[in-house]
Amino acid sequence: MPSSISSASNPRIREIKALRMRKTREQSGLCYVEGIRVVGEAIQAGAVVETLVVAPRRLTSEFALGLVADAVERKVPMLEVTTDVFRSLSDRDGPQGLAAVVRQRWSEIDEITPAPGERWLALDAIGDPGNLGTILRTCDASGAAGVILLGPSTDPYDPAAVRAGMGAVFSTVIARTTFSHLRAWASRRGAALVGSSASGAVDYREAQYGDPCVLLLGNEREGLSSEERDACDVLVRIPMLGRSSSLNVGVAAGLLLYEVLRHREDPAQA
Repeated sequence: MPSSISSASNPRIREIKALRMRKTREQSGLCYVEGIRVVGEAIQAGAVVETLVVAPRRLTSEFALGLVADAVERKVPMLEVTTDVFRSLSDRDGPQGLAAVVRQRWSEIDEITPAPGERWLALDAIGDPGNLGTILRTCDASGAAGVILLGPSTDPYDPAAVRAGMGAVFSTVIARTTFSHLRAWASRRGAALVGSSASGAVDYREAQYGDPCVLLLGNEREGLSSEERDACDVLVRIPMLGRSSSLNVGVAAGLLLYEVLRHREDPAQA
């Protein structure tokens, strides 16, 4: 391993810091992820690690040391930095001393054919990276097939999204397209388009979701547009029994994903 970088103004450090900006991430196709668990998830999911960033004095866990040893064996490029330099790269309290520059992974929607039983989630113009990260984590946990981002959605490789998702961005199939393309794709692939809206005619617990299906949720403030609602094969609602008129989009996504899973696992009880 080369000698430690001790200056936060080092050109390589400046390049890594620039990955905080979405424009740089999009131009480079890279992202910066920090934390032992998240880096471990990226490696275990087979993501391409361009550079492992290590602050040796911060590393104490055997798991982290094992990740570093494995990376050395596989000849992954390594960047050793001092604790102070690592802290300058970090956006979290108590940095753990392990991070990575990782290549983003996107899927092309036209190359995806939903299989029987699959659940996909389409999100239109979701704006909060924390919400998106939470949804990616829920998709992974519930066994959903993947996420399709529509319109001007936030970046799933934003550090806040990666952190909220605990690295699920690396194990989840992610595609992006327009709503019109999604509608045509779902029709060609025989997937039911199921929207969620306060104006839905069917309680989400009583709906027939179709097989396979694409669950469609709108953005945090506006929900689904009238065009999107009209295009859905089924429009479901989640009951609001208190004063609140809507749920956080991450909570709504979780309810729907697990409800469809319940239907799939035990149709007699659905």
